[in-house]
Parts: sequence; C-alpha cells; structure tokens
Amino acid sequence: MSTDDMLPARQRLLEAAQKSFADKGFHGTSTRDIASAAGLSPGGVYVHHRSKEDMLFELSLAGHEQIVRLLEEAKADHPDDPRQQLHRMVHQLVLMHARDNSVARVVNYELAALNAPHREQIDALRHRIQELLREAIESGVTAGVFVVDEVGMTANAISGMSVDVGRWYRPDAHWTPERLAVHFADLALRMVSAA
Repeated sequence: MSTDDMLPARQRLLEAAQKSFADKGFHGTSTRDIASAAGLSPGGVYVHHRSKEDMLFELSLAGHEQIVRLLEEAKADHPDDPRQQLHRMVHQLVLMHARDNSVARVVNYELAALNAPHREQIDALRHRIQELLREAIESGVTAGVFVVDEVGMTANAISGMSVDVGRWYRPDAHWTPERLAVHFADLALRMVSAA
C-alpha cells in the first residue's frame, strides 16, 4: 500500500480533482477520472463530496483563504513600513503561486464553473486580497514613500502579475520560486516608485 493510499479517501479525492482540473480543466474532467485517480469507484466520489463543483469550491476556498491569511500576516508583520509590507505581500503571493502552480491554475482559472453562491464566497475573498494590496499602497502614499496616481489600478496590476505566475510557471523552469518571489516583489516596489 502506497502512502497516497493511506490518506483519507476525502483527501485523495480532492488531490485527484485538483490534479485533473489542472491537467484537463474542470469541464474536461469527469467524476470517473477523479475517482479512478484516487483509487475509488465512481460512486465513491459522492460518499465524500456532493459534486465535482463542490470539490472545485473546496479547493478554491482553501487556496483563497490561504492567500488572505498570508497577506494579513505580511501586513501585521510590518505595520509601520509600507515598503516592507508590500514587498512581503507580493513575495508571499508569488511564492505560493509558483510553489503550488497547479493549484493556482485551478483556483484562478476555473472560477466560471462555480455556482453563484460559491462564486460569491470566492469573490469576497478575492475582494479582500485586492483590498489588502490597496491598503498597503495607500499607506505608502500617505507616508510619502510611494508615488501612485491610480492606487486601485496599480493594486490590480501587481495582483495580476503575481497571480499569473501560476499559469506559466513550471517546477522545471529556469527560476526557483524564491527567486521569482523576490524579483516580483522588487518589481512591485518599482511600480509604486519606491525603488
């Protein structure tokens, strides 16, 4: 019996769903694909999850909640230093999207498959992520260390470049996740004229 077989069935199903969604997309993945990859019968999916969409929601919720937690920690760790706050936020955002790039692809690019109530919950978390970035930039502008005309647009640009790492990054890439995270965090500071 492999280590994977010893994981609880619910967890094996989520991991299989995440991998299948990343490889084939949500609509290209069947519950049969997920069950087979988890070593279960097709009916086993419904013992542990209500639907394929429910698995996507659970993965999306966990991913977005983790990002919010990381950004809130970065804010709390540097309450009086907007430069360090923004640098750490972007570093964490990029690091997570590079290290867990297949999860990031699912969490960010399969949102249209969520039902309306689930999408609303994820949208609220995404709004919080943008809000945390905006607050860091606004704090820097107020302190006179950032020069930004359009705070919201700049926060969107920083978020967009950071999140998109999950789409194109692969573990065998030339750059390590840590190197990418530092570089993108430095880029973010340049974007707010804080270099």
